[in-house]
Amino acid sequence: MRISEKPDRDSRAPVNSERPGSPGTLSGPASRKLPVPPRERKPALAALALLLVLGGALATTLLVLRSGDRVSAIQITQQIGAGQPILPEAMEEVQIADTGIPYVSWSHRQEVAATFARVTLIPGTLLTEQMVSNASEQVGPGKITLGLALKAGQMPLSLTRGDHVQVLYVPGSGRGTAQGKVLAPSALVESVGTSEGSSSGLVSIIVDATVSPAIAMYSSSGEIALGKLSGTG
Repeated sequence: MRISEKPDRDSRAPVNSERPGSPGTLSGPASRKLPVPPRERKPALAALALLLVLGGALATTLLVLRSGDRVSAIQITQQIGAGQPILPEAMEEVQIADTGIPYVSWSHRQEVAATFARVTLIPGTLLTEQMVSNASEQVGPGKITLGLALKAGQMPLSLTRGDHVQVLYVPGSGRGTAQGKVLAPSALVESVGTSEGSSSGLVSIIVDATVSPAIAMYSSSGEIALGKLSGTG
């Protein structure tokens, strides 16, 4: 008996013979990429962004250039009390950055020397027009400058030019029941110094001419005391 081998059908099947649409084949919409819309260009936004960048760069450049601008100003080197004249030796020239504040220019120093301090000016102050006045209530008609020789205890140790003081009458021991009183509620200190070879302190004050005779009389007998008013220096 002859045995013949029949060919296997599965072996005759071609490789990858799956037809389109069969379960093992990718086809149709799932196998295709979705279309990507073209990117929309916005030239207006790009131009605006460029302008902002350029504007910022320009502003930075202007600030740098402006910070380098220097102006000449007047700086006060000595304390000047309110109402006192602004003396030439109390001013010096300084170069400062131009910040827009209207400081008085050094070129106007001669005009400033003919004015008075409206407020107390301390060393280092940069002068503005609001700090000066063409007239003074403390220095002017009806005022007089008195020189006093005072001992320790009759004046504050911290007294300086430009301070405002109260002039007091302090009766001596031989005055009996005499009471002290205020001779001048506010006087401007013009200068403070010391007497050579003496413990007395020399003080010049500016007071009303109406009270100057009484102050001079009591000062000669050592019955004068000065009290510094707060907030004046």
